[in-house]
Amino acid sequence: MNRFKIITTVSCMAFASAMIAPSAKADESNRKTIITFSNPVEIPGVHLVGWGVLPAGTYVFKIFDSQSDRHIVQIFNQDETIVYATILAIPNFRLKATSKTVMTFRERPVGQPEALRAWFYPGRNWGEEFVYPKAKAIELAKAENTPVLFTAAEIPVEVTEPIKSLDEPVVVQLKQAPILAIQPTGEEVQLAEVVTPPPTELEAAAPVVAEEQLPKTASPLPLIGLFGLLALGGAFALRSIARRVH
Repeated sequence: MNRFKIITTVSCMAFASAMIAPSAKADESNRKTIITFSNPVEIPGVHLVGWGVLPAGTYVFKIFDSQSDRHIVQIFNQDETIVYATILAIPNFRLKATSKTVMTFRERPVGQPEALRAWFYPGRNWGEEFVYPKAKAIELAKAENTPVLFTAAEIPVEVTEPIKSLDEPVVVQLKQAPILAIQPTGEEVQLAEVVTPPPTELEAAAPVVAEEQLPKTASPLPLIGLFGLLALGGAFALRSIARRVH
């Protein structure tokens, strides 16, 4: 009876693990992050009417679409029932990954809400730097005296209905929109001048391959000679044994 109970318990635990695993992977793939802002925060991207500035409160950030050179991030309410904003982002490098979520902001004049700059997921060196409309990027670049990413594409800033599908026209625009950077002087520059691109898969794998390859310190000829001597010695030994038998 005890043996039957043990087997049943183990089987139930295995089933439970199988049910839990997919949800854990989903959270990692979309990098779901719960963020609480203590003050209002201005956001870029395509947002619901009246939600260009998020009031203090709790929100959920998720990756909506992921491409090699850009990502699309969505911001939800705490219950994940409303999409407040859909934002274009570019991979942003930091020297040291942290065990906690990090949000960075752009400086604003006194009395104005901070502007969201980047979101770093725990354990990752590459985060999401958000892209602003050109007019707002010029304003932020002058105020902060640093380059700001922007797109000059004619993309709606506000929508009346939450964006739920990657096939919606505004999302397609975000995935195809050209991205530049604006300097504090107002000069437009290429993205590569202000952003470090993430390494390609081959570049990322190269150090691992190098470590696995052992250096060649000598010719293989001495080893071949050693094998020959061992084979010759074995032949003499077999011949000696054969004579004793006869």
